[in-house]
Amino acid sequence: MSLLIVKNLGKSFGGVKAVDSIDFSVGAGELLALIGPNGAGKSTTFNMVNGQLKADRGSILLGGQELIGLRPREVWRLGVGRTFQIAETFQSLTVCENVQMALISADQQLFSFFKRATHHALGRARELLELVGMLDQADRACSELAYADVKRVELAIALANSPRLLLMDEPTAGMAPGERNALMTLTKKLVTDQGIAVLFTEHSMDVVFAHADRIIVLARGRLIAEGSATEIRDNLKVQEVYFGTGKTFEKAQTQVAGAV
Repeated sequence: MSLLIVKNLGKSFGGVKAVDSIDFSVGAGELLALIGPNGAGKSTTFNMVNGQLKADRGSILLGGQELIGLRPREVWRLGVGRTFQIAETFQSLTVCENVQMALISADQQLFSFFKRATHHALGRARELLELVGMLDQADRACSELAYADVKRVELAIALANSPRLLLMDEPTAGMAPGERNALMTLTKKLVTDQGIAVLFTEHSMDVVFAHADRIIVLARGRLIAEGSATEIRDNLKVQEVYFGTGKTFEKAQTQVAGAV
């Protein structure tokens, strides 16, 4: 059963149709990859689901509830988490304190810089860090972490509001191949164990083909293909969109095979 259902979604900027009447859905426990060349409409679609942009037309239903017209904070309160292309944490705070800050917001607690929040939801913060493999670094300052570990902390933060839907914008950007696959393997396990729906954008085709359950492809704002990794890789229209050849996909297939 689909958790997120997007119908006839559209957004224009002036005379340019950034997103042109697209339909897709994501089920609980599913990783859906949204790919396409630069300018395809991926970020616009993401930002409409998240509430940062208001759609001109269409519908975005989360568990049957309309999201269009809601602000990002309201969307987040309904159980939509998000990670960003460039991970952002409070560098001077510890790993655990960063997650506690997210939990303060999720619990709708008032926070004052004159009032320490060291003990707020400490147990839950540590549980989230254990889920992402960062419990042993809970007391380290985020400024001391390797970038791959910062991305794991960001994932723990995104899970603070117990999301039903997780939006991941270029989750493996800036990471080495081994780190990319480790993060997405972890994400897949969390999705399966907790029944979270995931919509993610990604430029690394090896990550997409290895980890996505389904893939949708945008080009110039339109949905041009949907299917499994094999179906998308062999789709001539998709190959044409990517630099006019299938080389991008051939290379990705080689990388996936080498990682297995």
